[in-house]
Amino acid sequence: MPVNLKKGQKVNLVKESPGLRNVRVGLGWDEAEQKKGFFASLFASKPADIDCDASVILCGADGKVVSSSIKECCVYFGNLVHPSGAVRHAGDNLTGGGDGDDEQIMIDLQLLPANVQKVVFVVNIYDANVRGQHFGMIRNAFIHITDTQTGKELCNYNLSDDYSGFTGLVVGELDRNGGQWEFTAVGQGVREASRLDRLINLYR
Repeated sequence: MPVNLKKGQKVNLVKESPGLRNVRVGLGWDEAEQKKGFFASLFASKPADIDCDASVILCGADGKVVSSSIKECCVYFGNLVHPSGAVRHAGDNLTGGGDGDDEQIMIDLQLLPANVQKVVFVVNIYDANVRGQHFGMIRNAFIHITDTQTGKELCNYNLSDDYSGFTGLVVGELDRNGGQWEFTAVGQGVREASRLDRLINLYR
């Protein structure tokens, strides 16, 4: 059984799966149904889909990004593979529709450059400020981590807080601790993150 985490809790992934090398990080969310009056539903135009983007920020031992180059320090829909080959993004989901993971990120822990000590998983709503959207309009947000070699789900974290007014989330962090890897459930809201650089700036 996977470890069910609450905000602020952490788990040693290597203890959960000795010999761990490759992990698949799945993130998901659903758009909350917006309640409208009868006449509003007849005459109002359909609201724009909420486009949530999951990204990875790579940091050093000081908690700062490992490079000023976005391609070296971040994997996202515009940079799907890190130059090392250690981090691969499966691609952008524009609506969050459907069951299961909306976006997935694969990480080869042994290929990660030695200067990478922290892997941060973030999600932001693209163009949120233009579309008038925020995470209060999202429900069932989650992250879970699976050992891709064994298929064993190691941990999961359901974000149950009210994130109304926030357009970005720091979902969780994967920390290198010697030969161990620990995952921490963070669940921190960020007010303005309509663009990914706002989240990257948290680690500069």
